[in-house]
Amino acid sequence: MDRRLGAICLLAVLPWSVAVAGTVTFVFPFALVDPNTGAITTIDAYYLRQTTVLPPFLRAWGIGVVLYLGAVASALAGRVFGREDRRVTDGLLLLAGLTQLSLAHGFTRQPGRFAIPLGTVLCVAVVWWFDWATVRAGVGLSSE
Repeated sequence: MDRRLGAICLLAVLPWSVAVAGTVTFVFPFALVDPNTGAITTIDAYYLRQTTVLPPFLRAWGIGVVLYLGAVASALAGRVFGREDRRVTDGLLLLAGLTQLSLAHGFTRQPGRFAIPLGTVLCVAVVWWFDWATVRAGVGLSSE
């Protein structure tokens, strides 16, 4: 596995947001984890079993996961088949990162709560580290 694909896959096991509302909850792509109690709420349990109507900022988590999975599929297809439009992968990663800003903003608007959008920083860092030249060229900012 190349380093770029490894970095993209590593995002799956890092917390995307840290939500603080009296206690701390880590928001991973696959679950919510409460380190104090060890409680884990998987994403499917959260969306399909435990909630019925979610505000938009909480739906952002699931949307981000879908975008992230698209980026993983794109990068993996590039590795397996030798054909990848890195702009698509990078765009999906950046959009996945932006969803965590939405989650943090909505969470922070509630009294006594705040969230730190680590996923935004992590996704942007992966794109910047491996593909900044591609991004610059894609938006017409290349130095040529």
